[in-house]
Amino acid sequence: MKKGIHPDNYRPVIFKDMSNGDMFLSRSTCKATETEVFEGQEYPVVKIEISSTSHPFYTGKAKLVDTAGRVDKFMNRYAVLKKK
Repeated sequence: MKKGIHPDNYRPVIFKDMSNGDMFLSRSTCKATETEVFEGQEYPVVKIEISSTSHPFYTGKAKLVDTAGRVDKFMNRYAVLKKK
């Protein structure tokens, strides 16, 4: 890699999938306030809602767990129109 092309805060970071708890280590400039031990070393943690280990496209599952409840809100709002 060329020297001096990456920002100063380009460092190893853990990305943690909050839907299933899987973690993977990568390099990033993302801001992180929390740290966690991974493979014996402490790294900053960036929490993500979904990753390739939990996304239906990659897992083959047809159903997506909606943590924010957006699908339910949509279905409730337009249930009246569906009955007509």
